[in-house]
Amino acid sequence: MAEEIFCKVVNVILKCKDCEDRRASIRLTVETRSASNPVHKKDLIVRLTDDTDPFFLYNLTISEEDFQSLKCQQGLLVEFSSFPQRFIDLLEQCILEQTKEVPRFLLQLEASSSVLDRLPASLNVIETNPFKHLTHLSLKLLPGNDSDVKKYLAICLKSLKTEKQMLEEKLHRTEDDLSKRLSITQQTLADKAKELDRLRNEWSSHTSLLTNRHTQDVTAEREKSLQIQSQCQIKYEKQKREMEMAHSRAVQHLESRVAELESTNKELTERKYKSDSAIRELKAKLTGLEEDYHRAKQEVISLRRENSTLDSECHEKEKLLNHLRTRTAVLEQEVKDKEQVVTRTTDEFETAKEHKKKLEESVEHKRLLIGNFEATVKSLSEELLKANEIIKKLQGDMKKLMEKMKLKNAVTMQQEKLLTEKEQMLQKETLELDNLKRALEQKEDEASKLQEQLDSTAQKLDESKQLLKTNENVISWLNKQLNENKIASVQGTAGFCDSAMPGSISSKPSVMQNSLVRFSPLSMNNATPSASEPRPGPSTSTPMIPHTSDKNDAPGLDMKYLQKSIPLKAQKGHNPYNAVPTRALLSNQVKPQTLSAYFPGQQSKLPAS
Repeated sequence: MAEEIFCKVVNVILKCKDCEDRRASIRLTVETRSASNPVHKKDLIVRLTDDTDPFFLYNLTISEEDFQSLKCQQGLLVEFSSFPQRFIDLLEQCILEQTKEVPRFLLQLEASSSVLDRLPASLNVIETNPFKHLTHLSLKLLPGNDSDVKKYLAICLKSLKTEKQMLEEKLHRTEDDLSKRLSITQQTLADKAKELDRLRNEWSSHTSLLTNRHTQDVTAEREKSLQIQSQCQIKYEKQKREMEMAHSRAVQHLESRVAELESTNKELTERKYKSDSAIRELKAKLTGLEEDYHRAKQEVISLRRENSTLDSECHEKEKLLNHLRTRTAVLEQEVKDKEQVVTRTTDEFETAKEHKKKLEESVEHKRLLIGNFEATVKSLSEELLKANEIIKKLQGDMKKLMEKMKLKNAVTMQQEKLLTEKEQMLQKETLELDNLKRALEQKEDEASKLQEQLDSTAQKLDESKQLLKTNENVISWLNKQLNENKIASVQGTAGFCDSAMPGSISSKPSVMQNSLVRFSPLSMNNATPSASEPRPGPSTSTPMIPHTSDKNDAPGLDMKYLQKSIPLKAQKGHNPYNAVPTRALLSNQVKPQTLSAYFPGQQSKLPAS
């Protein structure tokens, strides 16, 4: 069983001889696997893959024996048990430093030629300092053959399918949750609407009750004011009659009592001065009362203004409170009526003043009426007190009305707050619904993208299978041509060796020799000579090459095709990493033995799926 220890995307510097250095993000995976060998219990597996290119694969399997030779070669001071953790620590240090402009630790993948050629490459962990680059660790990685790539692609497909299933399950769950939330929100909306209707009905009934009470109070106050006016008129008429009767009697008695009053004139003048001072005091009191009245009037005006502003605000907020304006208008009319009553009392007071002046003039002429005038002054003072009491009652009524208005405004403000809170709750729920719908759409887009990726990977697999078939056909044809060339060269070696000069070796046979040496393992493994062809002896493992040859000597391929190894071009639209070496493509004839990068005599151990 393989256990994954480390799997992260790391920035790696790709270094080749014929290419410029470049950076690439490569996924590096470190695993530990329980080995089949009972002596060595665990093997360490290092794998390099690219998320953007599924055909990029490099593997390395290190057993305890391999680690001992690696330890001797690179002078490591770590044992095999602690080596994986130390290696992961170095990788984490490289990840931490990769964001900096001048990183201290970096990873380097060095290949003898281009990475596309699928040749062994070395992964180096390098520490940079101002003096030199120190290589802490260098691991040689082998490129994955066809079977490894197929296994890796199968694992990727399996993981993609599991991810797709997980996403589909999440989508179903989210759909169920959203449907439940929708039903709950619809129920809450219906409940809130019912509560709103109930509150509106209660508010309308409450306002109708208040209007009825207010109309009753207004009618009662009007009746009271009418009764007071009638009583004042009756009293005034009575006083006027009494005064007239008294005046006529006084005129009759004055003629007889003029002589007696001359002696008491001095005393009366003193009393006059005293009454004048009393009148002045009363005038001062009247001015104070008038000032209090003006203040009350100003307060009434300010209260009216505040009432009008409150009515305008209530009208802007809710149209249901329009009838409150009518109430305020009725109140203003009542205040105007009360002001008219006050003006009437002031007019009466002014008439009383004029009457008082006339009485004073009559006192100057008729000194006997001073006592009667004093009685009238007392009655006037009592009337003034009564008028003050009436004004105080009116002020108390105004205060009560203002308190009632404040209570009504407070109730309306509370109801408005409740309405705004409910509207905010509704807006929040609608926003949550919109967010959930967007999340659903995103999940559907992701599922469609994953489906497209699966289709593209399937197409790539089909293309790779077709390319493998074409490569196998080409290799079989090449093997046939090489076998025919070998047979012709072996038959003509005797004549050529006798007649050739030592200095007449040309460049083309050497190229031919190189090409034959390059293709010799294929011919030894795959060539099956027929009965008519002569079997090569023990000396055929190192074939003899003619020193001089002509272009027409070797049938089959021309020499220009054998001077270089023929690269197999990928089809259009196929990944360049799909170009597989010719040795690896002969899996149907002879299974290739993948050798270890460090130990050429041992077979490398590739990770099992």
